Amino acid sequence: MSAVSFSSVSKVFNTPKGPFQALDDVTLTIEEGEFFGLLGPNGAGKTTLISILAGLARASSGSVSVLGSDVQTQFAAARRQLGVVPQELVFDPFFNVRETLRLQSGYFGVKNNDAWIDELLENLGLADKAGANMRQLSGGMKRRVLVAQALVHKPPIIVLDEPTAGVDVELRQTLWQFVARLNKQGHTVLLTTHYLEEAEALCTRLAMLKRGRVVALARTSELLGAASANVLRFKTDDALPPQLAAQARVTGRVAQLPAQDAQEIEQHLSQLRAAGVRVEDVEIRKADLEDVFLNVMAQAAGEGAP
Repeated sequence: MSAVSFSSVSKVFNTPKGPFQALDDVTLTIEEGEFFGLLGPNGAGKTTLISILAGLARASSGSVSVLGSDVQTQFAAARRQLGVVPQELVFDPFFNVRETLRLQSGYFGVKNNDAWIDELLENLGLADKAGANMRQLSGGMKRRVLVAQALVHKPPIIVLDEPTAGVDVELRQTLWQFVARLNKQGHTVLLTTHYLEEAEALCTRLAMLKRGRVVALARTSELLGAASANVLRFKTDDALPPQLAAQARVTGRVAQLPAQDAQEIEQHLSQLRAAGVRVEDVEIRKADLEDVFLNVMAQAAGEGAP
């Protein structure tokens, strides 16, 4: 049985400018025990898909099931299997951290849950904040509580929607260590993130969305294996020649050029020398998931994805 199944899911929103199609015939399956990544630019439909999974939105067509339970017709059974960490910081200002987690346990009918709550507080760096009112916490601490709330009923499926957006490095490391441990214990994890290095390190399989459509779906290793073998990276204050500029990824002074082999690297360097481009800090690295992602998005745009 699949952990999560999306079957021909489409979603159309009515807006003042007319219908807007947020999802277009999305079909994908997440197996039990997988660490699955859902990637895409802003507006690609990731959060809409998760909202439909969590029962916060209704699909215009298609169906979604969680461990065999349809999210619409068997909503109670489906939602008990999910622990969702939303993008937004949502909290009740009238309770402290421990009270918040006890209340969340009660939503799922879980009693005498203090031992697991203590473990969550310890693993998420919240033990010294257990008695603090939610209003007193920093944004990063509030995000930790959201993660704890999602896990408090020990759901078999954990959904993380941009869980590390705007948080410090310490929380990112703490969170991923804990979630990776839960995944090894058998929990299924669905992650959306703009930190592609996280997805590359954690996810065994990935789906990429662009404007509501799945444009790539494969194992992470397969996507990386299909990428250019190398990337030439350097810094410069000069403009690149047009032929190289068309394929370069430039961030401030840093330029990166894809290269299949050593011969192509030498060709790039020769063109830079011929154009009088002064370079420094030259290095050659393997292609990473960010390179793959940008290439997939460019190909999807070229093929006329809406």
